[in-house]
Amino acid sequence: MAAPNFSDILRSLKPDLLMYDFIQYWAPQVALSQNVPAVFFITAGAATSCYLFYEQFNPNSPFPFPEIYVTDFEKSKREHSAKVNAHGMKLAERIISCARQSHEVVLIKSCNEIEGKYINYLSALCQKTVLPVGSLVSETVYSEENDHAKIFEWLDKKDKASTVFVSFGSECFLPKEEMEEMASGLELSCVNFIWVARPPTGDKFLGGLLKELRERVGAEKGMILETWAPQLRILSHSSIGGFVSHCGWGSVMEAMTFGVPIIAIPMQYDQPLNARVVQEAGVGEEVKRGRNGKLEMGEIAKVIRKTVVDKDGDEVRRKTKYLSDTISDKGDKDVDIVVKELYKLCNI
Repeated sequence: MAAPNFSDILRSLKPDLLMYDFIQYWAPQVALSQNVPAVFFITAGAATSCYLFYEQFNPNSPFPFPEIYVTDFEKSKREHSAKVNAHGMKLAERIISCARQSHEVVLIKSCNEIEGKYINYLSALCQKTVLPVGSLVSETVYSEENDHAKIFEWLDKKDKASTVFVSFGSECFLPKEEMEEMASGLELSCVNFIWVARPPTGDKFLGGLLKELRERVGAEKGMILETWAPQLRILSHSSIGGFVSHCGWGSVMEAMTFGVPIIAIPMQYDQPLNARVVQEAGVGEEVKRGRNGKLEMGEIAKVIRKTVVDKDGDEVRRKTKYLSDTISDKGDKDVDIVVKELYKLCNI
């Protein structure tokens, strides 16, 4: 039903250009039928996109960039990429179809400073010019003065780059035993932390775990939030010195924009590949999992301390700041280039 309705919308609006993502994989054909140029926008990273393309066409060959890989444990959690939609298409097939139908260029949410070689390789795989649009993260974060006042009053009392922000996004939840390891790892690190830990409704175990952690570390050492938190504002705060993240691509881009090193704890989807990009770029470190892919408190604490406090984390902190400064200095140059290219494609 979506395609016919969309066709009517296009006919009514008569746009000069259509941008689409992999969810609306049928959109470019509808646009073509009305002589509207359509351009594919990839919201994932370039390394992940390359991996999906290569895996689809070369299932028995190793990926040509050994820094980007998935472990056996992670492969077992990538079943979503093999699932088919109502039209019998796998996720990778939809993405490849979208790229092939894109008019002359493909846009991607990334930048050359982070993924230059993967952007170039993706261009070769797509046989189209892939244009990075940058991080698309605003460096100016606006908020009402009284919004989340307690959070920022707490952060204002902390030393510069002394605190880790812990958040795993809106879709990822650690299993109970790993939540225990996470809580103990934060305590063991002796680093200030602000943890967004939203327990599912009625989860008495997690509620009890968080209550015990609060009591053990005290209100000055750790703040635990059981509701939504303003991630951009928190990452932009001067007291934040590390980001314990699942490595969703949006979160990676935000951390890099604000110069916050990443303590990577990927779980599923594209997150493991994004974590490898972070590690390769030298702007963070992945927490190594133990046997059977389980998180361990000692490893969590070690990587947090290295990233935020220890001397051997100096290089990661330096690289992260350098990359953030580079992204800031570029401003909207990537977007300006994209706008010029898109203008050439428009029916004007």
